[in-house]
Amino acid sequence: MKTLKDAKIGETVKVVKLNGAGAVKRRIMDMGITKGVEISVRKVAPLGDPVEITVRGYELSLRKADAEMIEVE
Repeated sequence: MKTLKDAKIGETVKVVKLNGAGAVKRRIMDMGITKGVEISVRKVAPLGDPVEITVRGYELSLRKADAEMIEVE
C-alpha cells in the first residue's frame, strides 16, 4: 500500500482509496481528491511537510498527515 506521502517529486500517481472518516475525508474530497483522479507531486518541503501537488489543473498544499490518508498507485 503506497500513500501520497511516499510519492516522489515529479511523479504522477492515481488515487485508489481515501482513508479516514467524517470531516477529514470530506475536506479531502472537497479539495477535488477523489478515487481515480491523477495527482502530480510538484514539491516537498525540506522537512516533508507540506507536500505541494497538482490535481485537476490547480495547485494544492497538503499536510503530511492528510497525504498519508490517500492511497495511490
